[in-house]
Amino acid sequence: MSGPRMNNHWVEIDWTEFLGRPRIELDPGLAKSVVAGRRVLITGAGGSIGSGLARAVVAGQPQTLVLLDSWEGGLYECYRQISGIAGAERIFVVPVIGSVCDGRLLSRVLSQNGVELVLHVAAYKHVPLMEQNPFSAIANNAIGTYRLVVAACQAGVVGLTMVSTDKAVNPRSIMGASKRIAELVVLSHSTDECRMNAVRLANVLGSSGSVTPIFQEQMAKGLSLTVTDPGAARYFLTPAEAEAAILKAAASSVSGKILIADCGEAHRVVDLARYIGRETDSDSGLDLRIEYIGLRPGDKLCEELVFDFEQVEPDPIGGMRVVASPHLSRAAIGSAIERLDVAADRHDSRQLMGGVMELVPTYQPSQAAKPEDSPEEAR
Repeated sequence: MSGPRMNNHWVEIDWTEFLGRPRIELDPGLAKSVVAGRRVLITGAGGSIGSGLARAVVAGQPQTLVLLDSWEGGLYECYRQISGIAGAERIFVVPVIGSVCDGRLLSRVLSQNGVELVLHVAAYKHVPLMEQNPFSAIANNAIGTYRLVVAACQAGVVGLTMVSTDKAVNPRSIMGASKRIAELVVLSHSTDECRMNAVRLANVLGSSGSVTPIFQEQMAKGLSLTVTDPGAARYFLTPAEAEAAILKAAASSVSGKILIADCGEAHRVVDLARYIGRETDSDSGLDLRIEYIGLRPGDKLCEELVFDFEQVEPDPIGGMRVVASPHLSRAAIGSAIERLDVAADRHDSRQLMGGVMELVPTYQPSQAAKPEDSPEEAR
């Protein structure tokens, strides 16, 4: 069984029927209202969400667009795609290979380019992979966000929007916990001079590493489509919806808040598999095979969008809920991040997990993420 391709990529799927809501196209006026004439930095610009956001930002005609990513191939492709448009519009594009963990690089990039607005997309996001690499998850997602936020404050940046995830709510994965810590960093550092917010996205359909291309690849190879559990359910967004949510959050006048993208009702993953099978290959519905493989380390059966202790404000912004989320002071967050940094540097699992659970008390680590007892403690 072979699924059709389009320009060497998996066929584009219309998600209207599956999601039960109209397809949206990103409004160029939205990007222009956020970035026109400004100097903008996008972190994680080489990823699928970051590169899509970069194309949207270029359409909004910024003065300068700085693209930061540690992935050379993705950054090159993003830069290549937007260079022609940017050149025609006299937009100065600066590709920078580097990590958000490099504080000195961040300070130099922000100051040399006079960055006014930061759209922070960079993150490690693959749940099972991060369960096996907890130090990297915390270093990149939590400590990296802290270093970016500190550098932004010092460089006089006036706005920063961080992309978070529904997996940050009552996390079962170290990835989700790392993103919750990143939220706390952003909320604690927001000021009148530099407004900072986080926007919680759901699963972005078709994004790199998402289940959509995995299902299509399995179909193309004639394999069963692997689903963790019959009851597994997720919230979903299209790439255009995700990009619009990020730009709406950046355009908002609120500060120190979490904005939640409107992603409708949760859908069962098995229903997504069947829909992709039907849309990708008209004959696949006759022999589509589903294999249930069980929840993986860090997986939740169903995701959540809001903590019980968070307060949803009465007036939405751009169709997004605005959430006031309790957080520690800037000084307390800074001290906690320093302890995590020491633990990550020493590769001290027990100290790392203790620091994470101190900051995110609702975190329930999977068995894979729990530190093993030392030989002395095991006796």
